[in-house]
Amino acid sequence: MVLPVVVVLWLLACVGGLAALWRYKATPAPDGSPPARWPESSAVARDGGQATLVMLVHPRCACSRASLHELNEVMNRVRGVTATILFVQPDGTDETWVRGESWERAHEIPNARVLVDRGGQEARRFRVVASGHTLLYDAAGALVFSGGITGARGHEGDNAGRQRLLAAIRGDGAGSSHVFGCALADER
Repeated sequence: MVLPVVVVLWLLACVGGLAALWRYKATPAPDGSPPARWPESSAVARDGGQATLVMLVHPRCACSRASLHELNEVMNRVRGVTATILFVQPDGTDETWVRGESWERAHEIPNARVLVDRGGQEARRFRVVASGHTLLYDAAGALVFSGGITGARGHEGDNAGRQRLLAAIRGDGAGSSHVFGCALADER
């Protein structure tokens, strides 16, 4: 009589745990409020002759690996876009804090430069709060895409965010999507 009760309780715990995990993976991060025009105070160089993409990354967020994978897919498909990947380095840490697997993965992305955002200054200028938030500004400096390019936290593969970014790069209108990533201010 005890064994069936234990089995049922164990199954309920497993189902509940999986449901909680999926709910977390599918819950978007808070939206930032990126400026509609390229922030003039930004130290990031914008290529005035073509679209400029900016992705902000928390170097220790597991979700960042999926975002970088998706950015690699995008950059391998398009031309006429420069990408800047900003790794947020919290105050009180040195550059070794940002260097790891995600840093190495970012350096493999074509036509992308990888920079350290000391103290999160650029994240504040672009008003972005979550890792993986991707912004695309057209050649004139107008925001044409803002959001995430993964379908859920840590998930790689075709998704609406990546498709909307590709459409914005092609000039098929502005787009946005949810961001699934850790808070940039999280210093874990």
